[in-house]
Amino acid sequence: MKKVYSLFLIAVLLLACKQANRQTDKNDGKPIITVTIEPLRYFTEAIAGDKFSVVSMVPKGMSPETYDPTPGQLVDLAKSKAYFRIGYIGFELTWIEKLTDNAPHLHFYDMSKGVELISDDSHAHHHDEGDNHTHAAHDHASGIEPHIWNSATNAQLIAGNILHALCTLDKENEAFYTKRYQNLIRKIEHTDDLVCQMLSTGNADRAFMIYHPALSYFARDYDLRQISIEASGKEPSPAHLKELIKTCKAEKVRIIFIQPEFDRRNAELIARQTGTQVVSINPLSYDWEEEMLNVAKSLSSNSAETARE
Repeated sequence: MKKVYSLFLIAVLLLACKQANRQTDKNDGKPIITVTIEPLRYFTEAIAGDKFSVVSMVPKGMSPETYDPTPGQLVDLAKSKAYFRIGYIGFELTWIEKLTDNAPHLHFYDMSKGVELISDDSHAHHHDEGDNHTHAAHDHASGIEPHIWNSATNAQLIAGNILHALCTLDKENEAFYTKRYQNLIRKIEHTDDLVCQMLSTGNADRAFMIYHPALSYFARDYDLRQISIEASGKEPSPAHLKELIKTCKAEKVRIIFIQPEFDRRNAELIARQTGTQVVSINPLSYDWEEEMLNVAKSLSSNSAETARE
């Protein structure tokens, strides 16, 4: 039995090495930066341009709350020059210390530096820690709302952190990164302006329901109320569902957002009871601007009326 297990491990490692070699070939010899999620890959690529190859640890369609990396990804990570973490997402809290141990040479940078974080008791506090500091998941990350990228304000801070990290890693190309950073900031500001315009109409929704509370920072930016179906990471009980239906009616909610990695049934049940519209969104999409605008369009009066027709 032990011999079979040993052979299995050898096979896995050989496969992982082959995957790593293919990854190196695909990167054309460019240094690699690994990031946690696709939106962070978007921001990083926007600034890094062709100077680095950027890869995500959490693949498309997978939840960063529960994802476990493959052996091949761990091998690839050892070839990276740096790791950019988003801050407090579940994958990082579970794996960051293991990743650090697996690749001690790797530079780790925290992209949540400077972000005014939201805690589960609705109080915000300021986060300002060293770039290479590794968080102890259970010591001081508990209760932090991790979806910081779903905010134009936070996106600018994330971009600034990326710029700082890239200039530290590659000082020679600082002017190149700074110019691309400025272009990204203009895109973020333009997206923010468009969202503000869509939500500034008198009939735009001021409250919305969502299965998993991924839009807390979006709601804070635009003075909206987010009502989560999920309770403490768990499916709602029948009693909680009743309360949600009451709240939905009282707050005049018209839109219920649902993400692709979650079950739609409870959202659809509430929608049937309240006459609301279930709208699919993907806050983990690489297309950050498009997703921000999709959320705003759904909450604007024209979009809501169209959804009813």
